[in-house]
Amino acid sequence: MTVIDISPSVMQFLLAFIVVAPLLGAVAALLPAPPGLRGKNPDQAVLRHGVTVTGAVLIAAIVLAVGFDHDHPATMQATTDISWIPALGVRIHLGIDGISLPLLLLTALLTFLCALYSYFKLPAGPSPKAFTALVLVLQSGTLATFAVLDLLLFFLAFEMVLIPMYFLIARWGGDQRRAAAWKFILYTLLGSVVMLLGLLLIGLKSGTFDMVALATDNGRGLTTSVQVIAVLAVGIGLAVKTPMWPLHSWLPDAHTAAPTVGSVLLAGVLLKMGTYGFVRILLPIAPDGMRTFAPCLAAFAVVGIVYGSLACLALARNGAKGDLKRLIAYSSVGHMGFVLLGIATMTPTGVNGALFANIAHGLITGLLFFLVGAIKDRYGTADLDTLAGATGAALYGRAPRLGALLAFAAVASLGLPGLAGFWGEMLTLFGAYSPAEGLSRPAFRTFMAIGAFGTLLTAAYMLIVVRRVCMGEHAPHSQLSPDDRTPQPTNAPQSADAPNPADAPQPPSAPRRSGATGDRPATTPQLADIQGYEAAAWTPLAALTVLAGLWPAILLGLTDPAVQKLLAGGKS
Repeated sequence: MTVIDISPSVMQFLLAFIVVAPLLGAVAALLPAPPGLRGKNPDQAVLRHGVTVTGAVLIAAIVLAVGFDHDHPATMQATTDISWIPALGVRIHLGIDGISLPLLLLTALLTFLCALYSYFKLPAGPSPKAFTALVLVLQSGTLATFAVLDLLLFFLAFEMVLIPMYFLIARWGGDQRRAAAWKFILYTLLGSVVMLLGLLLIGLKSGTFDMVALATDNGRGLTTSVQVIAVLAVGIGLAVKTPMWPLHSWLPDAHTAAPTVGSVLLAGVLLKMGTYGFVRILLPIAPDGMRTFAPCLAAFAVVGIVYGSLACLALARNGAKGDLKRLIAYSSVGHMGFVLLGIATMTPTGVNGALFANIAHGLITGLLFFLVGAIKDRYGTADLDTLAGATGAALYGRAPRLGALLAFAAVASLGLPGLAGFWGEMLTLFGAYSPAEGLSRPAFRTFMAIGAFGTLLTAAYMLIVVRRVCMGEHAPHSQLSPDDRTPQPTNAPQSADAPNPADAPQPPSAPRRSGATGDRPATTPQLADIQGYEAAAWTPLAALTVLAGLWPAILLGLTDPAVQKLLAGGKS
């Protein structure tokens, strides 16, 4: 069933346009603007160009999804297959199925929202032209990763995103940005070198780099030893990008230093490239090798779940001086652990759960990084102790809508039923309860129990964040100074990150509103609540989080037939 009947040639054009248009847009962003499009502010003109290009790509992706045959999501659609390097057998082979289509839409949506947000809130740094061009190159590489069906093209697209992300962190990031950018590029490049060797081994031993042909062959043309070596080599490169514990240490530094839109794209899109590679390449092409390493992959995954949660708890505790962006980054290590656990089960239930968790994490964590960036802009810091404050003057009292949305994103991240985060975690745990044939059930049920314990830890640190940031710290009455227990005038000294009400025209002796409990000090002045451009960038993510949570079939209906075919060796 297709919502609108679109001819195959138009579908081919749409997919090619989605991949190529951002690259052409990046080149255009660096050229001088035509006289009629310069406007009064050239910087705003190039940012508007970024919004236009990413918006056009998003519209094309939506039309592609509307024309997609939802009755046959396991079939590659909108395919293009052109010989590119005949001597190596490399082809420009593009196509989408039920596995890649949701990731394509997620990438197009998040990049558009980042471009829209940057139009109003550009991070401090060099030329807006370079910023816009880098974001568009990043989008093109990510979209190509999810659309190409040739191993060498996959590698080129996979690597294409590294340079723009490096510069986004190094030139537009915050404190320690250069060190974080170098750590990011070194980890990912070293992993990629090993991955390339594994991809070349698969292609040379099987005689083709075509991912569809290799998936249909289902490893029959590769010996078990070749599959084991290939899974080890390719898996290391994918695990670095995911990132899997213990190859994750670049991620917290990169997120902490990156600008807001860099963190959103890194968490929402780039991490998905690693897990997509596991599903698209290793599961169907080297099933025997995956079966050998599946218990190790699951063990690393559940260690990552618990480790990420414990790191978040350590950062969230009072007096730890934890950075909220760093905490959300460590939470990604735990959430991606669930994705890897689902893949390691090698069952339709587990892999479907992994793919669902991929999309849910992109929506929820993307929203969380948007919110943390906005909070940091308002307070001037992401330090949790500062955000919580010593007197309870936190978000619910200063920017209630912003606080409510942060609480919503936090409970979505902890897997509250009815929101998107729930289904991915539940399905991966179900998959671990009954793994694929040949895998140890006792071992995977142990992994399932550890993963379930990780969900409790996730709930613990997320609720602590909500309590501290949204509600603030409640200082006991005995610990408050006499001046704190007495309502102060509005021209009392304020913290460096809070607006000074003395600047506003008002009577100097006007009293503040006193706290509701009587033992709290008076509330501090209001912060700017959610602005119009912020609502435009964040509302789609919140709405899709609710939609996917209440109607999971919207995703599972696409992924399940494709996963069934993938695990069956190309047989529907």
